[in-house]
Amino acid sequence: MIIIGEKINGTIPVVKEAIEKRDAGFIADRAIKQTEAGADFIDVCASTAPDLEIDALKWLINVVQDSTETPLCIDSPNPHVIEAVFKYANKPGLLNSISEEGDKCAVLLPLMEGNTWEVVALTCDNNGIPCDVQTKVDITKIMVEKAAKYGITPDRMHIDPCVMALSTENSALLNLIDEIRAIRAIYPTIHITSGLSNISFGLPARALMNKTFMALAIQAGMDSAVMDPLNRDMMGTIYATYALIGKDKHCRKYSKAYRAGKIGPVAK
Repeated sequence: MIIIGEKINGTIPVVKEAIEKRDAGFIADRAIKQTEAGADFIDVCASTAPDLEIDALKWLINVVQDSTETPLCIDSPNPHVIEAVFKYANKPGLLNSISEEGDKCAVLLPLMEGNTWEVVALTCDNNGIPCDVQTKVDITKIMVEKAAKYGITPDRMHIDPCVMALSTENSALLNLIDEIRAIRAIYPTIHITSGLSNISFGLPARALMNKTFMALAIQAGMDSAVMDPLNRDMMGTIYATYALIGKDKHCRKYSKAYRAGKIGPVAK
């Protein structure tokens, strides 16, 4: 599982406050802890006023890079903001995100030419998030074809099928499974990702729903997720699921994670 650590995001009140106060120590601590917990990328998202976002995101990038060697996931709904701060990243990471909405592909895909940057790609367009599998597959095809023009292969793309909230769409998980299978049938090496907490929006006991969703989505083929790597229960679910579906020989990774204190009950 490719883990994109989600804990440096300005939509989180304490992170918003740290960004406003330029509290580098707070941000650095979050970056280090996510790295130690197993994050493959550290998401940095300012989520602030448009006129302040570039400066705030540049500051986040510098603080995180001074704190850890883990690659960045540069995150903004505005592709021009990502374009403006891209040069401050000291190594290839992940861009979050493109879609068929507006000029996102046109702005961000050229940045990935001739390097090893990866990108999150949402299956939505100017009409919003489609409800049917075929339209999401068609949008994926368009983005993959556009990426190919810049030498970007499918294995550098993390397709997010935009899972809907189960509280509003009873077949949300079943639809996601169909979408994963349809996309992978065409592009076997492409990554499938998700902001997994979307599934539980509006429901009680959201952590329970999120963990169960993670296990079933991994079984269906999801191999990437924007999540909290400090959530021991969720990390335990990931390791256990890979072992149960035969992708962890002799449960070595599961056992190693337990011995390292990353999963299981907290020692007293």
